[in-house]
Amino acid sequence: MPRIALIHATRVAIAPIEAAAKAHWPEAETISIMEEGLSVDRQKSGDLSLELWDRIIGLARYAESAGSDAILFTCSAFGQAIDDAAEDSLIPIMKPNQAMFNAAFGYGDRIAMIYTFPPAAAGMEDEFKTAAASKGSKAVLTSYFCAGALDAKRAGDVVTHDRLIAETAEQIPEADVIMLAQFSMASAADAVLRRITTPVLTSPEAAITEIRRRVETMQRRQIC
Repeated sequence: MPRIALIHATRVAIAPIEAAAKAHWPEAETISIMEEGLSVDRQKSGDLSLELWDRIIGLARYAESAGSDAILFTCSAFGQAIDDAAEDSLIPIMKPNQAMFNAAFGYGDRIAMIYTFPPAAAGMEDEFKTAAASKGSKAVLTSYFCAGALDAKRAGDVVTHDRLIAETAEQIPEADVIMLAQFSMASAADAVLRRITTPVLTSPEAAITEIRRRVETMQRRQIC
């Protein structure tokens, strides 16, 4: 039974990824590591500070020491630090949106992304450009901020959260696919699809599918 560490910077990301893990990889053992101060301090900071960077690296090392076979970060605002942690690790370490970006390229070149946590946007846009270049894709990303949705989710008002995201999706003029950037936004997918016909991608399902592929590939290599 592989052990997968899920590292969270906000409580609202926990339920969506745990649900995705149960649905798409029930054989895996998931452990959640919570460091809520990360999202609080990231929102206060103008950029990804060295202190925050070191905390991300420290969390990855802690997860490794706990016997994890892979690590998935569920917050989108720490991409560069997660890359740094992955470079020095012998196990797969994934950013939350890598798999969703790769899936989006299959829909076309006009890709929209709705986000609810402003500090995550710039880093995700940079990650998208890098991913597109590595795939030889000409896809262009347009980002849309959904104000008020994250506050509603944190207050436990999922209905308002989902409605605000669906309303934002309705305002997107042209897109081949719409990505919901944060793990916490996955609950809004059905509400969005009730209002529009554009395909919608969420990150938890794509992330679990990809990290399962990586772990099982590594296990097969070890057996050989």
